[in-house]
Amino acid sequence: MANRMILNETSYFGKGAIENVPTEFKARGFKKAAVITDKDLVEFEVATKVTKLLDEAGVDYALYDGIVPNPTIQNVKDGLAFVKEAQADCIIAIGGGSPIDTAKAIAIIATNPEFSDVISLEGVADTKNPCLPILAVPTTSGTAAEVTINYVITDEENHRKFVCVDPHDIPLVAFVDSDMMMGMPKSLAAATGMDAMTHAIEGFITKGAWEMTDMLHIKAIEIIGRSLRDSVNGDQAGREAMALGQYIAGMGFSNVGLGLVHGMAHPLSAWYNIPHGVACASLLPTIMKYNKDFTGEKYREIAIVLGIEGAETMSLEDVRDAACQAIDQLSTDVGIPATISELGVKEEDIPAIAKDALNDVCTPGNPRDTTLEEIIELYRSLM
Repeated sequence: MANRMILNETSYFGKGAIENVPTEFKARGFKKAAVITDKDLVEFEVATKVTKLLDEAGVDYALYDGIVPNPTIQNVKDGLAFVKEAQADCIIAIGGGSPIDTAKAIAIIATNPEFSDVISLEGVADTKNPCLPILAVPTTSGTAAEVTINYVITDEENHRKFVCVDPHDIPLVAFVDSDMMMGMPKSLAAATGMDAMTHAIEGFITKGAWEMTDMLHIKAIEIIGRSLRDSVNGDQAGREAMALGQYIAGMGFSNVGLGLVHGMAHPLSAWYNIPHGVACASLLPTIMKYNKDFTGEKYREIAIVLGIEGAETMSLEDVRDAACQAIDQLSTDVGIPATISELGVKEEDIPAIAKDALNDVCTPGNPRDTTLEEIIELYRSLM
């Protein structure tokens, strides 16, 4: 079987990377940009770091700051209407996963209008045309939306999130600038950072993993493992390292998929509007333990890059437990809630949430096949 790798065309990394946004805009012959972001990023003058550069360079743009956390179908439709009215020929997406994911959906429909209901984009949609060009500027160190072919939209009416996978949606250029991430509060740095670790670990052990993606994921685990605590404490070097680590993880999982952590996290966000990174982080240590007997020697590799003493010579059982414990400790150290009841999850909802998790597009990639009953028990164990 052939393995496919899809990556974005161009990326800039490091402090000051956003200074290349106007240059790339002009070099590619664009005439007008729709800047897609959220109100907080405008209010706290994060998005304005980019728009000031656009102003200074004389770039014509229109600003849309209506993106919400866990963006909805209606959010996509509203953003699309804005982009059409602005007559923009490209999108500059500034933010975490929510603005960039929404920009992807908007950009796909702009060039594939037959998917204007949004819901038909679920799964692997048969789009024919590349999306409206996207220049992506991440402001969190977690989602890697700037380098993936995936995006997630919330179906509010049915209390669920749906995942879209489309090679036509990948941003054209990414600007991974640690200056854009310095405004993250500790809680957001922790949640998005643990989301990145989840991407790296799930991508490493998913059924579709292969040598090239293993190379990416194990390096991402190493970088995130040594950098996340510093990033949460506001250290710029830590945040720059996390920005790189989460991007490397995105290069991998975008091409091989994820697993049960994401399958179970998506319904939590859809039902309770829990931030995606928090949902993933609260589940990761438990699901790692659930999967450990189905991962071969991969937990040993994880333990080694996390710096666990003696990992090379431990028994397989012991090294698997040590890897799980190290991730559990990392989650605790950065302040992730230990139970999902703290996040507002209700016991009576669990059977319905578990059905959504079983049907989530990420769940089949898990190395251990699962059942509805097992998912219910996993959720209950986390209460």
